[in-house]
Amino acid sequence: MKVADHKNVTLSLPEPLLRRFRVYAAANNQSMTALMAEAIRQMIDRNSNSEKAKRRFLDRIRNAPDRHTRGVIRWSREELHER
Repeated sequence: MKVADHKNVTLSLPEPLLRRFRVYAAANNQSMTALMAEAIRQMIDRNSNSEKAKRRFLDRIRNAPDRHTRGVIRWSREELHER
């Protein structure tokens, strides 16, 4: 498997966060680059999965089976929630 080419970027972090990040990376025996790459990858994947789920949900709504209403709702919210 070929390793992807890397590009350098400049990242500006508050000093206290940077210190904690360095300690965290060292404690986990990982580079800061590897940790940042994984965090970004997970963030993008979560967003992608969320978008896919939203599209599936909307497709299900659009293609929902007819429940013999022919698209006409004959009741009100209040009627449904009467006690």
